Amino acid sequence: MSMNGAYLRVRPAELGWALGDSAWAWSLSEAAQDLQEESRPSPAEARHFTTHKTWHLLAFLTRRAGFPVDLVHGEEPAFTDDWGYGPPRLLTPAQVALAADALHRTPYDQLIRGVDPGELTRAEIYPQIWDSPASLEWARDFYTALVAFFGGAASAGDALLVWID
Repeated sequence: MSMNGAYLRVRPAELGWALGDSAWAWSLSEAAQDLQEESRPSPAEARHFTTHKTWHLLAFLTRRAGFPVDLVHGEEPAFTDDWGYGPPRLLTPAQVALAADALHRTPYDQLIRGVDPGELTRAEIYPQIWDSPASLEWARDFYTALVAFFGGAASAGDALLVWID
């Protein structure tokens, strides 16, 4: 079983419900995923997003770059129910805006500049595929989509639930 980074956009009017009832929030996530399978929205319009297995590399790179929020793991506990590999965490609308700005200002080439694949291997970055500098290209498309997803969420004033499943 693989580990995947997941996000759910939560509108301001839904945030109280989502934080007060994790089962309701989980149902919202499942409904968003089902709808997206049918409609295929752009990342900027999507309610649910996944970075698949690139989550750990993106966490490493954004932390290394000094991003102002932890956009891969979230900042604050949302609730205690486990959604895969632990409970989801929250990014408030203000934190989403900070992250979106940092993402927008940081092209992928800048994010990977000076990264040695051996450093990723030593840090045990999941999955263990770091055999050459070209392996860093694996996450480029996911990063591009993540930039658009956060931009859409920030523009709408949405919060995000973030988890690994």
